[in-house]
Amino acid sequence: MIARRYGKPFALGRFLGSLAVAALALPLLTTPTRRAEAAPLVAVLEAEVATLDPHFSTAYITRAFGYTVFDTLFGLTATGEIRPQMVQDTVISEDRLTYTFTLREGLTWHDGTPVTAADCVASLRRWMPKAGMGRLLAGATESLEAVDARTFRLTLKQPFGLVLQALGQPNTPVPFMMPERLVRAAGDGRISEIIGSGPFVFRQDLYRPGDRIILDRNDRYVPRAEPADFLAGGKRVNIERLELRTMPDGATAASALQQGEIDYIQSPSFDLLPVLERNRRLSVGGPGGMNSYQGYFRLNHAAPPFNDPEIRQVLWRLFDQSTVLTALGLPERLTQPGCLSWFMCGTPLENTAGADIARNPSVAAAREALRRTRYNGEKVVVLQATDIETLRVSSAVAADMLTQAGFNVELQAMDWGTLLNRRGRREGWSLFGVTASGFDLSAPPTHFYLSGNCVDYAGWSCDERLKPLFAAFPMAQSLEERQRIAGEISAIAFENVPAVMWGQFVTPAAWRNNLRNLIPSSIPLFWSVEKS
Repeated sequence: MIARRYGKPFALGRFLGSLAVAALALPLLTTPTRRAEAAPLVAVLEAEVATLDPHFSTAYITRAFGYTVFDTLFGLTATGEIRPQMVQDTVISEDRLTYTFTLREGLTWHDGTPVTAADCVASLRRWMPKAGMGRLLAGATESLEAVDARTFRLTLKQPFGLVLQALGQPNTPVPFMMPERLVRAAGDGRISEIIGSGPFVFRQDLYRPGDRIILDRNDRYVPRAEPADFLAGGKRVNIERLELRTMPDGATAASALQQGEIDYIQSPSFDLLPVLERNRRLSVGGPGGMNSYQGYFRLNHAAPPFNDPEIRQVLWRLFDQSTVLTALGLPERLTQPGCLSWFMCGTPLENTAGADIARNPSVAAAREALRRTRYNGEKVVVLQATDIETLRVSSAVAADMLTQAGFNVELQAMDWGTLLNRRGRREGWSLFGVTASGFDLSAPPTHFYLSGNCVDYAGWSCDERLKPLFAAFPMAQSLEERQRIAGEISAIAFENVPAVMWGQFVTPAAWRNNLRNLIPSSIPLFWSVEKS
């Protein structure tokens, strides 16, 4: 990670143009015993890890936790290539309908049992219906079966050009592998034990919900031979213990970092960045491009008033991105205001098809548009996550602007974990502020608020016109064809309004200078890092 530098969007032709192949691997076994001697690396992430089951939430904090404990079949490099991780060999039939995967030797779960092909099959079957890319892959799948202890086979009904990308994607929920016995025991619920095969071992005995999570180095984990490369390559852990601390107050976290009580903050308060940058014991920085974020207001299509598309469209005329970004106090160097692309500005699929409705917004224009709808004073409940600065501020701005436009608004404050539970109900909320990164938003299959079309996903937006377009995207043979399909999806989305974007920006991290080899990423990753 580069200190005191902020990245700009970069051309990601490799990521979406070729959507390559390749590897990411590692797993092993560790017994949670000692570990009191070495000072842990203490990190404050963006919020509490409210959900530990990585298949059960699209929350980024759950993904960050998942990458410490669990492993993936394939992984993404910093340049957008997909490389094998737990997989050793992949054989693809000439007609590209059969994929045979062989696991690396010696993969072991944290409880000491070997990782098997049956475990991977069970994990993929559990993951597929929960993820946009997974649902597309499932729709193209004829069968998925274990061949022997280390080999499993995926047979397709028709060619699907993104098989390896689906298995190596960092989009939430990530296709993390977990033991078959836990998958079977969980049924439709959450897994009862947090056992993976990744570089860190979760210490259930030291877990303090709402306060801290303790993760010990997996001493029997065997990294791949090649160097670590973002989510791929050899994940070599150089610290004895990782402690994820919950610290909702930004000023408290910044003070603890300056005093040396903690080592890393994923998302320091924007107004405190100048103070942290002046401290010679600290570094502040963060990459842009795919690591940039885009803010959204997610709408609830299942309940009034936003079950009415005409009322939803009023919001395009109301929310001015510069208003939200200014309220956040974001330095200009960290923002890309006025981005009206569903697929992130600065990425290969950037386009503004259908965006005319969102140009030149104002409270006056929204008030007049609302007057012409069937809105009858129904309450608009705005959920506000108070423990994540971007969400706290953006939701407060939304509530104020909605009120000015003539909506009957109630702002309900809560922590992010509570909000995640609340959003699962079809009633009792209207919208909430949320952010997502370029890893999820740069292509239709992984875009939360588009790929969740007509499925049981919070917001419950549905437009039948999108279904054939999502089915066609993985079959596209060129970037130009993918861009055309993305444009058609964009035009429908501006009309249907599953969400409203409120700005694109970079979120820097802050860390003490005794940390070395931090991986530059918006996903906090703690292999490779050293603490002196």
